[in-house]
Order: sequence, then C-alpha cells, then structure tokens
Amino acid sequence: MSDKASHDARSSARLYAVQALYQMDIAKTPLETIIREFAAHRIDTAIDDVEAPEADRNYFERILRGVVDNQVLIDRHLNGFLSEGWRLARIDSTMRAILRCGAFELIFNKDVPMRVITSQYTDLAHSFFEGPEGGATNALLDRLGKAVKSGEIDPL
Repeated sequence: MSDKASHDARSSARLYAVQALYQMDIAKTPLETIIREFAAHRIDTAIDDVEAPEADRNYFERILRGVVDNQVLIDRHLNGFLSEGWRLARIDSTMRAILRCGAFELIFNKDVPMRVITSQYTDLAHSFFEGPEGGATNALLDRLGKAVKSGEIDPL
C-alpha cells in the first residue's frame, strides 16, 4: 500500500472510530457489537453511492478499543485541558468522541506524528461543526500533545 493509500486508510479509520464512539455513547451499543456492525455494514460500504477511501480496519479497531480501555485516563487528561468550569460530560457527544480518539492517539500511538493526529481530528471537527469546535479541537489536542511530548503526561 502506498503512503498516500495508507494515510487515507488511517483517515477513514479515524472517521469510523469517531462515528462508532458516538453510536456507543448515544445508543449504549456494546464495543464488540459496534465493531461487528461497522465491519459488516459501514466500513468500505458506499453511502448514498459515494465511495469512501478504504479504511484500515485494524487501525479502526485499535483506536476504538484503545479509547474504551483507557477512557478514564483519557477523560482525566482531557478534563485537565478544558477551560475552567467545563467538563467533558458537558460537551456534545460527537465532539467528545473526536477528542477522545485524538487524545488516545496522542498518548498511546507513538508511531504517528503528533501534528498529523492533531490535524486529522481538527479536520474531523470542522467537518462535523460550523462553529468554533474545530479551533477548540486544535488548541486542546495541541496542548495535550505538547504535554505528552514533554513527559508531563505518561500513559503508564
């Protein structure tokens, strides 16, 4: 797979992971059910006759399982970077899914440059929201990434 195809496959995996987390949050769908559902009916399936780039199914599952397995740690760190008086629980479910996926990758995926992670999740926020959410995503993930890089945040 070319670098471009690999990049696109991971981008698609990130989008599907955000959608899956959103569905888990709203419908209370269990993790294994959502993975099976997305594998069978969502990933690599045309939506309204529009073909999406092929998704990296393993990466999708890695992000999803990683967020679920580390949600307490991820939420604690995200809450620490939100403005005073704000908590993750008050944020829109889609935005929460974007931030959790981005935070998981920043903290645990050392094989992906932080700027790529921040940029991709910022782009996702812009695609879902027309307001300040994209900028807020960029700022929060950038601060989190710098804290990870400096050693202030350690996944262990």
